[in-house]
Amino acid sequence: MSITMGQGILIAIWAMIAGLDCWLQAFFIFRPIIVCTITGLILGDLQLGVIAGGLTELAFAGLTPAGGTQPPNTVLCGIMTVVIAKANGTAPATAIGLSLPFAMLMQYILLLFYSSFSLFMSKFDKYAAEGNAKAFKRLNFVPLTIVTLSFGIVAFLSAYAAQGPMHTLVTSMPQWLTHGFEIAGGILPAVGFAMLLKVMLKPQYFPYLLLGFVMSSMIPFSNVLPVALVGAVFAMIEYFRTSETNELRTEIKGLKDSSNSGGGYNDGICRVPFTGI
Repeated sequence: MSITMGQGILIAIWAMIAGLDCWLQAFFIFRPIIVCTITGLILGDLQLGVIAGGLTELAFAGLTPAGGTQPPNTVLCGIMTVVIAKANGTAPATAIGLSLPFAMLMQYILLLFYSSFSLFMSKFDKYAAEGNAKAFKRLNFVPLTIVTLSFGIVAFLSAYAAQGPMHTLVTSMPQWLTHGFEIAGGILPAVGFAMLLKVMLKPQYFPYLLLGFVMSSMIPFSNVLPVALVGAVFAMIEYFRTSETNELRTEIKGLKDSSNSGGGYNDGICRVPFTGI
């Protein structure tokens, strides 16, 4: 399937919306699960978009911008995963590996913006010193416009203009190389989830992770809903158990405080000296 001009323009518009949100970190519609789903809808294959979104989201689960550090861009990776899979008939896992160069290209462009936008600081300082709020506000829209247009241009060129060379590259790859990309794409979600668990997983929660792994790997079922429901049950149990424990600790602390405040004795009994009859 070839990407039409209309689809390329729609993808560019969607890339600008998601890219601006990626820059601002506002509504988190830049996450791959949303980017891939909308891109699949634009290309007329919603199911492919949802599947690719789930795989790509897991691959990027442990990657997030921190200060000036930028991981491969999720917007371009999500868009190109669906575009490559749809246009070339490849599996979504294979398309993830092939989309990484586009994600890294946008990553370097954003890093360039981080450095070059510092040139605006002298203007911001000047308008702030003058108390020119209108000019200060207008200048804020300049870098936002540059970022938004950059996402649209790169997405359009990658999805529409470069689809011919991309198709030639994919079809000319030997089977062993295609299989290697498929394996790498299958491993990436596991790596991303492992990076997330490295930060979030606590030792006391490991039994729940192990139970979920056993259920999902060894019990046959058509979807992950049973595992999700069991996870919700354990989460509710843990929540109520923790709430009861916190209430008990509060009561014990209150009893200790009241016992220590009576007459200066630990047993809480106020002793009055005997004065005789």
